[in-house]
Amino acid sequence: MQQTINFAHRGASAYCPENTMSAFCHAIELGATGIETDVQRTKDGRLVLIHDESLERTTGDSRLVKDVEYQELVRLDAGSWFSSSFAEERVPLLEDLLKLAKDTELIINLELKNGVVPYEGIEAEVIALVQSYEMGDRIIISSFNHYSLVLCKQIAPQIKTGVLYMEGLYQPWEYAKSIQADALHAYKFAILPQWVQEAAENGIVYHPFTVNEEIELEQLIGFGVSGIITDYPDRLNHILKRSERS
Repeated sequence: MQQTINFAHRGASAYCPENTMSAFCHAIELGATGIETDVQRTKDGRLVLIHDESLERTTGDSRLVKDVEYQELVRLDAGSWFSSSFAEERVPLLEDLLKLAKDTELIINLELKNGVVPYEGIEAEVIALVQSYEMGDRIIISSFNHYSLVLCKQIAPQIKTGVLYMEGLYQPWEYAKSIQADALHAYKFAILPQWVQEAAENGIVYHPFTVNEEIELEQLIGFGVSGIITDYPDRLNHILKRSERS
């Protein structure tokens, strides 16, 4: 039986500023077997890892990612908002994470942030970069923009996709199959054990987000989900190791 994938949400974001190289490296140290992160594009076409469309919350710059060239973006302090000890952190490039992960067994979940800002063509650009690192078999592309997931499958059918959604989809595994998606990236409260089982019978797996409390982590492992997205990869690692021993 394959062990539940321990996806560190934006890296080890409970302990480090989210979506930074420190967060990704620390996630590995804490036992993560996967990294979840967010992809956007700068004004001059560089693929960067940041959640918000605006730079305000994590760098203090009021502009949007899409309006800033990479050479400006890379000078911004992306760590001090979290702690002064992270003042040297920068917004990383997607290729920075791919370089870090290439010689590991990490599964990388790339969420395309192309709902508010459409980022036309980002699907092909992300896939091309992933394939240049020969990592297509360890990538899951997710998005709340499901048209984008369909396009990803048209470009590269072998790369896995995950349907992000918040609540109440009826028989979401049937919907996933209709767009050739491989996984359901459901909000943690949009899951019941019988749904996990029925999805599995239809070849679709669950990777719920964002699950941080031990009781919820244990419950979802009991449901049989294939992966969990968490800010605390150490907590999930501890629970998984404990369940292995029992």
